[in-house]
Amino acid sequence: MDEKRTFTPEQLRYLRLLSKRFPTVQAAGTEIIRLRAILNLPKPTEHFMSDIHGEHEAFLHILGSGSGEVKEKILELFGNTLSQRDCSDLATLIYYPRAKLELEAEETGNLTEWYRLTIHRLVNLCRYVSTKHTRRKVRSYMDPEYESILDELIHLAGEGGFRQDQYENIISTIIQIGQAAPVIQALSQLIKALVVDRLHIVGDIFDRGPRADIVMDSLMQTNNVDIQWGNHDVLWMGAASGSRTLVATVLSNSIRYNNLDVIETGYGISLRPLSIFANEIYSGSDTRQFQVKLTGDDAKQYTEKDKLLSARMYKAITIILFKLEGQKLLRHPEFGMADRLLLDKIDRENRTVSINGQAYPLLDWDFPTVDPADPYALTEEESHVIEQLTDSFRNSEKLQQHIRFLYSRGSLYKICNGNLLFHGCIPMTEDGQLKTFTIGGKERSGKRFLDYAEKTARKAYYDRRGSAERQFGMDFLWWLWAGRDSPIFGRSRMTTFERRFLADETTWAEPKNAYYRYCQDPKVCDMLLKEFGLEGDHCHIINGHVPVRTKSGESPIKGGGKLLVIDGGFCRAYQPTTGIAGYTLIYNSRHYRIVSHQPFTGKWNAIHKNDDIQNESLVFEQLPSRMRICQTDEGVALQAQVDDLMMLLDAYRTGAVTEDHRH
Repeated sequence: MDEKRTFTPEQLRYLRLLSKRFPTVQAAGTEIIRLRAILNLPKPTEHFMSDIHGEHEAFLHILGSGSGEVKEKILELFGNTLSQRDCSDLATLIYYPRAKLELEAEETGNLTEWYRLTIHRLVNLCRYVSTKHTRRKVRSYMDPEYESILDELIHLAGEGGFRQDQYENIISTIIQIGQAAPVIQALSQLIKALVVDRLHIVGDIFDRGPRADIVMDSLMQTNNVDIQWGNHDVLWMGAASGSRTLVATVLSNSIRYNNLDVIETGYGISLRPLSIFANEIYSGSDTRQFQVKLTGDDAKQYTEKDKLLSARMYKAITIILFKLEGQKLLRHPEFGMADRLLLDKIDRENRTVSINGQAYPLLDWDFPTVDPADPYALTEEESHVIEQLTDSFRNSEKLQQHIRFLYSRGSLYKICNGNLLFHGCIPMTEDGQLKTFTIGGKERSGKRFLDYAEKTARKAYYDRRGSAERQFGMDFLWWLWAGRDSPIFGRSRMTTFERRFLADETTWAEPKNAYYRYCQDPKVCDMLLKEFGLEGDHCHIINGHVPVRTKSGESPIKGGGKLLVIDGGFCRAYQPTTGIAGYTLIYNSRHYRIVSHQPFTGKWNAIHKNDDIQNESLVFEQLPSRMRICQTDEGVALQAQVDDLMMLLDAYRTGAVTEDHRH
């Protein structure tokens, strides 16, 4: 006879709390059955993207198309019954339901019949892409206003007899009462959510491209998304936290690349204080080294007066930036970046600057606000301007919403289903060891340092304003952005000063951390994975940050298949280097697949001409058998819940915990 099970006081306390949710044997048993059914389902599909850099139109199209997965599912289901044109029309409708519905309303004669056919097709596609999900999960992805209608349609579709009549009657009623368009939009959104079950953004949402704010809006509406912070994300996190240095950096970068829409339109931040200051102080200054990059239509639209103002603003904020960076470096000798203190190395008489003991001629020696006796001190006017601008970043409600989302859904690295995700690198020494940092008063390397770095980065936003902890957190965010061998910068120095003031391009070099050499070795990749607790044939490191030169034959698959670099050039500025316009890594229940994207021709062409992004897909790693949820991280958590509920059943059956049948 089995011994009666005994429970520790801690177990009993936990089980009594659990019994509040599952008050009877039947309730606990039903939940066990549900969870075990989920554990046996195929692993949901994960999508990985990186280095979006504000390219909102291309990103939204790729996200809406599931990196080509939506079109693939349409062709699998309807390829033998619909024409290529009809399949493309259906795909575009799913990507852009509102715009496509408006276009059909203008162009289609018999809209009632079009609505009927379209709803039929979308419902069947919903059924097809929902086979890997429980009914409860499918419902959780539905628009709450149409949940009951969509659930009924998907459940009835394909049934015969009177059930088919019921199905047709629901569709007829939807059309008759004028609800066809919103139902079609709800079905389209559901399909997209089911195709991309989990989205990982491996860093760099911000900068370069026009509207990072629109990308952030879409991510906040996406189910099941996580973000690994990139250096450009950390830059904006610091600016929103109130770091004057990082506000100056954001503005310097944005003005240089004429990328001000996101600041002025997206976040409602006025640059008027800077423009007034720049026009007053730099009116007679040499700004030839601070010409703003203008391309295409921008170059034609800007007058010479506009260009001159932009150059003055760029120079004004850059000098403020150099001063603030210098103050930070003097405040933190532990950053080990004294060689970046250059304003005090300027010889005005000889018009040179000394770098590592060597004098280099300056292209521009006109510094009206730099005091040779105290070069890193802001003037009263500079201090007033940067305070005004910093307040604007702190008081932009939309920016603060986006940064809170970055903090809540983001981290420096993530371990998920056997993969280690981080944006830049795990810093290493020249002899191939993990690099040790003493920032924070203790020696740390590898995982320990990244854990410390993330904790410190959070202090910049969440600690009390004005506290020493918050100030150090903001300084540390700047170090993450530009610090020597920072894990998300991954270089020995940022040579902004040299690029603006020196003709000798050998001084512009920004040597990469040794990680980028050693990670080509599968044994090093295994060592790094083990540092984060991962071992096995199907474990990988997934990075962004360094664009892959696809057109030169470089592969995103490195380190003997252990390392996947998925920066393919979403940003238009990098596309001449990469030869493509981004990668998506897809990890489903059967394989790993990498999809390379060609440049996007624009939303108008997509809607009016069904122009889709051309993709090339490569399956590079096949799993030995179809992966089930029970083999994933989610499965481990679900199995733990099953184990707890089994213990609760034992407690009920032995009388250690009493059932409550009142519920």
